[in-house]
Amino acid sequence: MDIRMKSARAVLAFGLLSPLWSACQHESEAATAPSAVSTGVLAAKGSLNGAAGQMPAYYDGQLFTVNMKEQPEAASAAIIAKNQGLNEIYTTRDLDDEQEFFPVIDAIQGDGFNPLWHQILIVFNAGFTPRQFFSDEEIDAAAAGPHPEITLVETDEVYRCSVVGTKK
Repeated sequence: MDIRMKSARAVLAFGLLSPLWSACQHESEAATAPSAVSTGVLAAKGSLNGAAGQMPAYYDGQLFTVNMKEQPEAASAAIIAKNQGLNEIYTTRDLDDEQEFFPVIDAIQGDGFNPLWHQILIVFNAGFTPRQFFSDEEIDAAAAGPHPEITLVETDEVYRCSVVGTKK
């Protein structure tokens, strides 16, 4: 086999193994990092495409793993304007930022699920201690009444979300 063929194979092997090496490095970092469940903080690293966009989210008191990908600004505006069936994902901070609490989703497959999610921010009103919510019904109740615990703020962001499993 001549040297050009060996060089071409080496370059091809390196190109194929680099993403695998990178994924292993991320898994290794994740294994040594504090658990988001135990700390109540989520931190997304790098691109949110694929497994990097996975995070825990509550639905009706049960913790699920969801995969999120933000839609482009123009697409989000069109989706919000034309899609009446959007699901909602409630967060205390923008999904691009570290989360103080786990997000809450209002649907899963088999219960009104749509893969497009409108981000709604939870803002705690003065005099109330921030806390984790576990369902959209709990959030709606906290936002209701003459002295609501929270204010809900609609954002202009839409995410493509897949519910990929329950969190053990």
